[in-house]
Amino acid sequence: MSKSRTLRAALTGSSITRFMGAHSALSAKLGEEAGFEAIWASGLEISAARALPDANILSMAECLEAAAEIAGAVDIPVLADCDSGFGGVGNVVHMVRSYEARGLAGVCIEDKQFPKMNSFVEGNQDLAPIGDFAAKITAAKEARTDEDFVVVARIEAFIAGAGLDEALRRAAVYEAAGADALLIHSKRSTAEEVYAFRAAYRGALPVIVVPTTYPQVTAAELGDNGFGGVIYANQGLRASISAMRDVLAQIAGAGSTYTVEGSIATLKDVFAMQNVDELLARQERHDELTAAYSAIG
Repeated sequence: MSKSRTLRAALTGSSITRFMGAHSALSAKLGEEAGFEAIWASGLEISAARALPDANILSMAECLEAAAEIAGAVDIPVLADCDSGFGGVGNVVHMVRSYEARGLAGVCIEDKQFPKMNSFVEGNQDLAPIGDFAAKITAAKEARTDEDFVVVARIEAFIAGAGLDEALRRAAVYEAAGADALLIHSKRSTAEEVYAFRAAYRGALPVIVVPTTYPQVTAAELGDNGFGGVIYANQGLRASISAMRDVLAQIAGAGSTYTVEGSIATLKDVFAMQNVDELLARQERHDELTAAYSAIG
């Protein structure tokens, strides 16, 4: 089964699909190791890893390269955060063809104006005209070559302060335009808005949420309330910042690494993440073949 088909089946299955945000091949492998069913190639994480704002500063090519490295490192499907599609309809078509060709299982585009600003930053959160964004969804579906490649429409009505009725109106139009799933986003401190949306939405598409600002809600609770997916979009990156900051401060203060050696990954662990054993086995096989072929010659 292709990764796209795996993702599609997971989102429509009986259990909620848990996505872990990643910004690199290594962070994706750690998410897979932890037991997540899918990876979210996070626009925020990819930008932050380069010390840049999540505001369409990185080009599509730069985001694609990061997402492709993530997809190539894991056996589970990867859904790519593609902001507002990197431009107009032509950009969306090029994006879908490029991401599909590089092994991504799907893309998610949001209905904000280009260039977008991260949803949790004060600034321009203006919504795109509903017809314009729906046309992008249709263009994305028409551009794919694999019918299982997943196109997710992310609704930012709550982020823009437009309310439930506008969120539902957009959901209906995006479903008609061919979206495979919806992502409803909220920055409330509780799940009140997304629960209200899910209760009122009468369409057939799976609905995904991102509980960044309501972390007290569990995946099980979200599943019980009818959601098909949950994305932990930035916690891995935030954990790495805290851990590195703490360890580096300890090393700088102590003048040695002795006090931190017991709390950081061993080199053996690093080598395992790098598949060094596989490399050595391949090298040994190469040496055996080299000797055998040299004997024939």
